[in-house]
Amino acid sequence: MYRSFLRAVCLALVCGYVEANSPYPTVPLKDLPDGLRSTWQQLKPEMNEFSQCSAAWDSQNDGDRMVFKCSIYIKMSAEGERRAMQYCNEKRAEKKINAPCRLVLP
Repeated sequence: MYRSFLRAVCLALVCGYVEANSPYPTVPLKDLPDGLRSTWQQLKPEMNEFSQCSAAWDSQNDGDRMVFKCSIYIKMSAEGERRAMQYCNEKRAEKKINAPCRLVLP
């Protein structure tokens, strides 16, 4: 029980640290369009405390105008951020989405 509490506290601190010190723009999970939020829910069981996801969208309901990319199996949060943003920006350019990619904050 103590370990799970300690892990939750550390995770909260890491998330706060990412939000405060990340060089990338961020978006809270609750602000994602429904389709992207459901994708995050599907990937959540595979994520660890260092996993990072990023998203960009020009439409709230057109899947062709949305991008959601994650770096899941990662050992460093900063590397996860970099990779998630790189994957997102590549796909965003491919789909010609105007909105910038942003890190998703759970």
